[in-house]
Amino acid sequence: MQADYLIVGAGLYGAVCAHELAEKGYTCMVIDRRDHIAGNIYTENIHGINVHRYGAHIFHTSDREVWQYICQFAEFNQYINSPVAFYQDEVYNLPFNMNTFAKMWGIRTPEEAKRIIRGQVEQLGITEPRNLEEQALSLVGTDIYRKLIKGYTEKQWGRDCSELPAFIIKRLPCRFTYDNNYFNDRYQGIPIGGYTAIVERMLNDGRIQVQLGTDYADYRKTHDLSGCQIIYTGCIDEYFGYSLGTLQYRSVRFETEELPVENYQGNAVVNYTERSVPYTRIIEHKHFEFGTQPTTVISREYSQEWSLGLEPYYPVNDERNQELFRAYEQLAGKEKNVSFGGRLGNYRYYDMDKVIRAALDYTETIASRK
Repeated sequence: MQADYLIVGAGLYGAVCAHELAEKGYTCMVIDRRDHIAGNIYTENIHGINVHRYGAHIFHTSDREVWQYICQFAEFNQYINSPVAFYQDEVYNLPFNMNTFAKMWGIRTPEEAKRIIRGQVEQLGITEPRNLEEQALSLVGTDIYRKLIKGYTEKQWGRDCSELPAFIIKRLPCRFTYDNNYFNDRYQGIPIGGYTAIVERMLNDGRIQVQLGTDYADYRKTHDLSGCQIIYTGCIDEYFGYSLGTLQYRSVRFETEELPVENYQGNAVVNYTERSVPYTRIIEHKHFEFGTQPTTVISREYSQEWSLGLEPYYPVNDERNQELFRAYEQLAGKEKNVSFGGRLGNYRYYDMDKVIRAALDYTETIASRK
C-alpha cells in the first residue's frame, strides 16, 4: 500500500472522509466493489434526467455547517419534498396534515381534526400497545391507520402490523396546519446535476486514488495493509466473516423504465398504501429537478426480505439484531488500525446530513491527533 488510508466504500461517508483527509495532507486509496462511485446516492443520467438508482434521496438538514459544506460541491435547487399517497381511488397529502384531514373527513379546522382523532383513540381504549398495529391506532386512530399506515407498513416489513413490535413506530406526527412539506429542516433541496457529481468533486484530488470493481476481501489478500489505516464502510458482520451470525436488513428491488410521456404522475414521490398493490411507491425522477424533458423515467419500489447477495438497505433494529451488533462492536474495538463508519459499518439508518456530520467529526479527531 502506498497510501496513508485505505477507505473501503466510495459512498458519501467514504468520500467525505477521503476529501477531508486529503485536505489535511494524507493520501487515500478508495476501493468499492461496485462499478461506480457514490454508493446508494448514485444518480445516472438517462436522456437528461438524473435517475436515483437506489431510491429517492432528498437532502435536508438543520445543521448549518453541514449545509455549507455540501454546497461547496453543488448548487441546490429549491425542491420541497411533498409526497402524496394513493389509497384505492383517493389521494392524500403526506405527512399527515390539515390537507390530509380535510380530504379524509371533510373538515376545515385543526380543532375538528383533533376531536376526530381523539375520539377514535379513546373509543379503542388501548393503554399498553402490544404491537405496531396497536401503537399506531393509539396515536392516530382508525381512519389514518387503515388508509395510510397499515398496508404500506406491511409491505415495507413483509408481515402483518400485528406481528411487528410496537417500538418501530414511536411517534406519528400529525401537523395541524395546511403544510405539505415533509421535513421541518431549515435547508432542503436536490443538487442540480445529481449526487454523483458531488462525490466526483469530493474525490477529485491528487492525493486520492479510486479503484472500482474491487472487493475488500480480495484486495487484502494481495496487498500489505499493515502500514495504513483502514476506514471500513461495508457491513460490519461481513468484515468479520459473519463469525457471530448475520445481521438482518430489509432490501428494496427497483423496476425502472422510461416512458414516452412528458408527465406520468405529477409528483416526484407517490406512495401506494394498499397492501394489494405490490410496490410501495413510484418515483418520477424528473420532478426532483423540475424537468421539462419530452419523456420521463419512473421507478417502482418493492420492499423485500434481504439475503446475502442482495443490497442491504434498512437495518432490522429489533432486540436480537441490536444485541448481535453490540457483539460485533466489541470485536471492532479490538481492531488496531480499522475504524467502522456509515450506515452499514454502524448498522444504523442515516440521513445524508448525519452521514456527513459523522465523517466530519471523525476526520476532525484525526486532525487533532496529528
